Amino acid sequence: MAIAPRPGILDIAPYVGGESKVAGREAVARLAANENPLGPSPKAVEAYRALAGDLNRYPDGGAVALRQAIAKRYDLELDRLVCGAGSDELIALLVRAYAGPGDEVVHSAHGFLMYAISARTAGATPVSVPERNLTADPEALLAAVTERTRLVFLANPNNPTGSYLSYETVRGLAERLPEDVLLVLDAAYAEYVEAGDYDDGLSLVEKLPNVVVLRTFSKIHGLAALRLGWAYGPKAVIDVLNRVRGPFNVSAAALAAGVAAIEDAGHLERSRAHNARIHDWFRRQLERLNLRAEPSVGNFVLVRFADAPGAAAFLKERGVLVRPVGSYGLPDHLRITLGTDREMQAVVEALEAYRQ
Repeated sequence: MAIAPRPGILDIAPYVGGESKVAGREAVARLAANENPLGPSPKAVEAYRALAGDLNRYPDGGAVALRQAIAKRYDLELDRLVCGAGSDELIALLVRAYAGPGDEVVHSAHGFLMYAISARTAGATPVSVPERNLTADPEALLAAVTERTRLVFLANPNNPTGSYLSYETVRGLAERLPEDVLLVLDAAYAEYVEAGDYDDGLSLVEKLPNVVVLRTFSKIHGLAALRLGWAYGPKAVIDVLNRVRGPFNVSAAALAAGVAAIEDAGHLERSRAHNARIHDWFRRQLERLNLRAEPSVGNFVLVRFADAPGAAAFLKERGVLVRPVGSYGLPDHLRITLGTDREMQAVVEALEAYRQ
């Protein structure tokens, strides 16, 4: 007889990332994982390579140099920062530290899948809250909070919808939550947002005792392969995360590349400008093809199809990989990452053929 895991573990549907390969094709447009098409900063690559001769050494368990670079870049307090192996790890650590059997973890219906997965892993109950027009509904989130609620996760901007809530809306939500409920603002796509009423939430950490902000190096910094993220929150919460994380949870290579990336403002601005230009161009092409794209402030676009699985298969046959989002409760949509000029031209040509 096999050793049985805790109750509920086998009920979890494993997270499945976007596809990256097509059998029989060498050249593939990889537009399924919201990766930076410009790649990482050359300075980050150089810092990564410089550590090749020191692989026998443990990394700095306190991530001091990286936390100092982040604190300087965003004018933050050093002891309110903790780094993790991607924001995925930090999500899991927060749930593990603050929720368990009998507790609830609230999230919007089309929010990042790892919120519910992490809740179930910890034995807690995920509570999915309906959205309004594919946008998180603050009133509905507040109404879903009960005496058993321990955390509320809000991706802002949200993946895979691309929608966002204004700073004033998020502040209103945060101020109305009970102080013993932790609001986790996942701002993985913050650098791409150009809307004037948006804020990544870092300022709320200074004002409220129950707000944590998550950020990642996987998106605009182009370091997805290294798994690197950080959290900014109340000192007491950061202390808890430091107690439950692994002693060397971030590799030396990731730490070094992260410092170089955070200091390379030029690469970030080039990535942002490329995304804005491609975003405008691609939306015009979708309009020309009479395809509906949901409003998005990220580095991806959510597109509605009469037959989304069929459209994904058609694009894949032509070497274009996009992300079906049925697992997010959006079976009629595909999420398309904004890639290079060549990749986006390939998408448009494939969509033109599909529409014929």
